[in-house]
Amino acid sequence: MTAPTRVLIADDQALVRGSFRVLVESDPGLVVVGEAATGAEAVELVDRERPDVVLMDVRMPELDGIEATRRVSGSTRVLILTTFDLDEYVYAALRAGASGFLLKDTPPADLLAAVKVVAAGDALIAPSVMRRLVAEFACRPEQPPTHSLCGVTDRELDVLTLIARGLSNAEITQRLYLSMATVKTHVGRLLAKLHARDRAQLVIIAYESGLVRAAHREG
Repeated sequence: MTAPTRVLIADDQALVRGSFRVLVESDPGLVVVGEAATGAEAVELVDRERPDVVLMDVRMPELDGIEATRRVSGSTRVLILTTFDLDEYVYAALRAGASGFLLKDTPPADLLAAVKVVAAGDALIAPSVMRRLVAEFACRPEQPPTHSLCGVTDRELDVLTLIARGLSNAEITQRLYLSMATVKTHVGRLLAKLHARDRAQLVIIAYESGLVRAAHREG
């Protein structure tokens, strides 16, 4: 029997934490191993409980969710949950190592699915958030690239561009007329070549290499 996914809930509002606990534990494949009311407490509990996924609020006392994510992302996966969909929060969270970003008004079933997606090692960003993030970067002034795409093939660049635009593997297969197996192979090679932990980090690399902005100017 597969062990349940261990979840830590970090939010400064007790009512929100309690609601998330009830929701998470309604799924037999998930179990809550702790609750944190501050970012500092979340860091401490991650070290002690070793959860598979942390549901992390952005605005918390002592230590905000972004900094807490930065401190724990090497040992667990973080799914940011917030009422705010401001672009700077999204980008900062992804830079800090978050594997997902959802708004708190996400339907319960979608939230449970997101926890499982992130626990499985993939990344998940709400489509509305991704669209805003891409649009915001497309409008930014040119910045010197901070990531190199040396060694990435043209087809892999096509796949990376679509990942950065928020397309799923299934959508990429349709756009590029490739099989699912081929798309997964390209994604795996991108992760290896760019030393990225997951899809969220590929998005950041696409932005910081200038690939996404270049793609938007061209198309």
